[in-house]
Amino acid sequence: MSMRVHVVGAGPVGLLLTALLQSMDGCSVHLSEKRHEYTRTRMVQLAPYLVADSVESYRTDSIDGDSVEAIFDPLELEESLAYRQSIAPDLFTLLQGWAVGFCPLNSIERSLNDLIDARGHSVERIAAVVTAEDAMSMLEPGDVLVDSTGSRSLLRDQLIPTSDEPVAGANTLTVRLEYALVITFLYGQPYDCNEYCKYYKNIDNTRYKFIPMVNRTHYDGSVSHVTGIVNISAEEYEAMPSRFDGGWLRENAPDVARSMDRFIDGIKRETQGEILGDLEIVRIPLDLYRARNATNRQWLGGHGDHPFVHSRVFLAGDSAIGSPYFQSISLGFENAMFLARLVAQRDLAVRDMLDRYELYIYKQWLRVYMRSKMIKHNKDLFESVDDPHALLDKLHIY
Repeated sequence: MSMRVHVVGAGPVGLLLTALLQSMDGCSVHLSEKRHEYTRTRMVQLAPYLVADSVESYRTDSIDGDSVEAIFDPLELEESLAYRQSIAPDLFTLLQGWAVGFCPLNSIERSLNDLIDARGHSVERIAAVVTAEDAMSMLEPGDVLVDSTGSRSLLRDQLIPTSDEPVAGANTLTVRLEYALVITFLYGQPYDCNEYCKYYKNIDNTRYKFIPMVNRTHYDGSVSHVTGIVNISAEEYEAMPSRFDGGWLRENAPDVARSMDRFIDGIKRETQGEILGDLEIVRIPLDLYRARNATNRQWLGGHGDHPFVHSRVFLAGDSAIGSPYFQSISLGFENAMFLARLVAQRDLAVRDMLDRYELYIYKQWLRVYMRSKMIKHNKDLFESVDDPHALLDKLHIY
């Protein structure tokens, strides 16, 4: 029995899903993407659990290893690992390489794109800006539609049945963690940062502390790429532009700039290097979010000719879940693997398929939520470590 799958959004998650489905017998993939080239150069690294070969190695993580054991049944993890071992060698080799070290995001996107083209299996590409109405018009009864368009999901709000216009945000649960400056700079020597480094280089910073993100320093052989965050107030957030450089920071937020400079001076004293170029700064609200409905399950059993009544619709990657404290590409890739495994089960009833996916996304949300809250809690404690009373206010003991 043939199946037609529409993947909207050819970022890393959409491309990986396409590569997974491409060689599946009886599966026709239609990939839509508005971009003509891949330009995002930020450094990313896949989590080792994506290429784990045992349940034990899958849950080897200092932050959420215990959560994984509590949330997922061993059989679930074993089935997931078995599927990974069935992934085509050309694709799995790429995944293994990306889990070893950092690489630019556009390098991952281009490699997946080239792999899809080189295989010779037909994938129909649509190079256009796709609206929600366009996506729905593609659907015929029995089709699968996957929204991998990112945090500003194309179809998330469409998944709640309504006779009126969809309500923006009605299908999104958002947890505001804090406001922050995301600061990136290049450094001309090898530099790595653990918790001791973060503490001692911030020891004179009482209000603003620059905290390199989890696994976000990378040395490429000549330059270290460093990304970190500085907590700011809601009022400071509103007063700042969305993007600016070190010059703007020093002129308009001198206290933040001085704390940043003290941290950088500490790096220089240790490693005798220099900052290359200027600081790149983005001010953002750090939001943890999920789609309350990650499929069109609520449309099933409905009446009328709406395309979602007779099709299967899924949110994948950042369209479904997002967290600001760690790179979501690994979560999105795991999401793509699970969805490809579901699509391959042709004898699975539509309701069962959607129910299984919803349960999977909810379990991933529990994992992401607990991991994010733990990072946030530890970060709050770190920022108060030199003030015993403030520290005690943040501790909840017994």
